[in-house]
Amino acid sequence: MTEKRKIMIVESDAGISTPLYDYLKNEAFECKVFPNGNNFLEEVTAYDPDLIILDLGLPGVDVTRLCREVQSQIRIPMIIISSTTGVDDKVHLLDLGADDYVIMPFDHKELTARIRAVLRRTGAAAHETGSRRIARYKDLTINLGNYTVIRNGSRLEMPPKEIELLYFLATSPNQVFTREQLLSRIWGYDFAGDTRTVDVHIKRIREKLGASDAWAVTTVWGVGYKFSTHPTEG
Repeated sequence: MTEKRKIMIVESDAGISTPLYDYLKNEAFECKVFPNGNNFLEEVTAYDPDLIILDLGLPGVDVTRLCREVQSQIRIPMIIISSTTGVDDKVHLLDLGADDYVIMPFDHKELTARIRAVLRRTGAAAHETGSRRIARYKDLTINLGNYTVIRNGSRLEMPPKEIELLYFLATSPNQVFTREQLLSRIWGYDFAGDTRTVDVHIKRIREKLGASDAWAVTTVWGVGYKFSTHPTEG
């Protein structure tokens, strides 16, 4: 018998959490509702979920801090639910370490599809081992095993999605990817985001990496981006 995947629902509004709990239980997930962010890391560690659903609007809670703690210390897949709709705000949600986001009010069927998509992506990544998860270039090491980027011997502070995007490009050097391809690969095939999400992440990655004479994240105008090992392009 296949073990049920465990979903941790962090939501203070019972009007949202109760029907969501019931729906996910009917979809063969094991669920538990946590109405606040008190003792968050301890609760996560004790319950050991496969995925966390977290409401960005939890009252009296620094959700940004909770997200960063989960991604830096435990690294469990996370979907954020929010009433925020602006593109910049959506990018910010992903920068917090979220694997996906859903805007309220949401359809339970859609959210469940997104949960399964995230579990498929993160589950596949978890089975990669050894050197397949490390990309090395001159003065640059991208380790997807522990989500670190080392540049000139120093660790760069990058949120998970920036690291995943950089790793994906760096493991296919000189191959051009469209924004749509990158959205699909890094954020999921059913990600409802704007291609500007990719542009913003690329811009931040470049700013943090700085210049190198051996490699660069370059723009192929009218097409997309690539990790160039002969950085003669902008």
